[in-house]
Amino acid sequence: MFMRIDHVGIACHDLEEKIAFFERVFELTVVAREVNTEQGVKEAMLHIADGEGGGSYIQLLEPLGPDTPVGKFLAKRGEGVHHVAFGVPDVVQALEKIGDQGVRLLDKQPRHGSLGSSIAFLHPKDVGGMLTELVQAAERQAGVTPNARNADT
Repeated sequence: MFMRIDHVGIACHDLEEKIAFFERVFELTVVAREVNTEQGVKEAMLHIADGEGGGSYIQLLEPLGPDTPVGKFLAKRGEGVHHVAFGVPDVVQALEKIGDQGVRLLDKQPRHGSLGSSIAFLHPKDVGGMLTELVQAAERQAGVTPNARNADT
């Protein structure tokens, strides 16, 4: 079911500061930036590597306010790993299969994700305390070309 670790989401207070750190220390490159008002974050995707199942990234997340999910996470736990995202070939099929195993789904249907992907989250209490995201990359969706991933918003 899982093709790769798509990305690790890291909550931070200052997106620009963290981007500079990851670029300087790990020589990663920002491939996309986005403001996602639905999720209450400013984000940057930094490319790590490409593999047979697709690319892997670090996703830096800065909350748009203290009352957002990432804002609440930072207030409670501080900066650090917020979630782990796994690449799947079909997010709808993965949700159905995982839900049939008794895992609670935070999203019953996929929603817009970074780089034009479709995403859905699983309840952390049912996955060993880890917020888990399922990601169907844009190029695996009908009618979307791989070049669409490089769009900066």
